[in-house]
Amino acid sequence: MAKFTKDEFISGLKEMTILEVKELVDAMKEEFGVDPSAVAVAAAPAAAEEAAGPSTVNVVLTSAGGNKIPVIKLVRDITGLGLKEAKELADNGGNIKENVSVDEANELKAKFEEAGATVELQ
Repeated sequence: MAKFTKDEFISGLKEMTILEVKELVDAMKEEFGVDPSAVAVAAAPAAAEEAAGPSTVNVVLTSAGGNKIPVIKLVRDITGLGLKEAKELADNGGNIKENVSVDEANELKAKFEEAGATVELQ
């Protein structure tokens, strides 16, 4: 018997009626003792988890806005940097925190936006 590639198999499935596909599934259950629909259902949560996006992100300050003092204070509170380093970060932008959870990153972003800054999550 000739071996089919994945693409040939899928092309063949596209040409089948629903009844023919059901008969194929039943034959696969009988031949291999495995329910292919159960395998597809088990794989779906893993695929959905991958599509959800990254679990950690970087919080990057892109602009401190017009009033930098609240932003500098916030940078100092979050990072523990000194006044000079926090001012440089506010002036030039850059990473505030790296590899933080998405929830924490969104909270930080909200705090910075409230202070008038522009922040990106990468």
